[in-house]
Amino acid sequence: MGTIKTTNIETITGSGTLTLGQSGETITIPSGCTITNNGTQTGFGGTNTPAFHARVSSSISLARNTNVKITNLSEDFDTANAFASNTFTVPSGEGGKYCIYFALSCNTGVAGSDGELVKGMVYKNGSYLNGFQSMIQDNGTASMNISNFTATFTGVATLNSADTLEFYGNTADFNNSGSIEANTHTIFGAYKIIE
Repeated sequence: MGTIKTTNIETITGSGTLTLGQSGETITIPSGCTITNNGTQTGFGGTNTPAFHARVSSSISLARNTNVKITNLSEDFDTANAFASNTFTVPSGEGGKYCIYFALSCNTGVAGSDGELVKGMVYKNGSYLNGFQSMIQDNGTASMNISNFTATFTGVATLNSADTLEFYGNTADFNNSGSIEANTHTIFGAYKIIE
């Protein structure tokens, strides 16, 4: 094995492709060395995809004391076309750890004296994903209406190819009256974490 010492390596013509090593070999950068990139890089690092982000396009009513799937979700982006019918399906070969988040923003015209409880949840493959929920409670006062309160959540879960994610909401009113709506500030999304 020999050592080549030089300050610059270029192709013979000054343009084209310069190849180091061949298939099956490992090129090692010693500890303490720095790689400086002043050009365009490809094939390094990774991307946080698949990823999607969706929001409620028009307000929807939530049933009381019942887990209701959040619908009317309109995509802001969906890198793998994997979000359809308000459900995200992990594409083939894209299993791994995912960051999942939601904000369930609600309106109600009910007088605040009885209070409201709102809960957002993530379902995996049709069942509640343990630990993936957020609740907010407003005990209210007799002199005001409750409006624009939000349950938010961010967490990480390991997903496999073909696993599904769905967004659910639940609401409870101390006197079990009036209506609650998930409004257009409600969002749901996820992205794959680079490992």
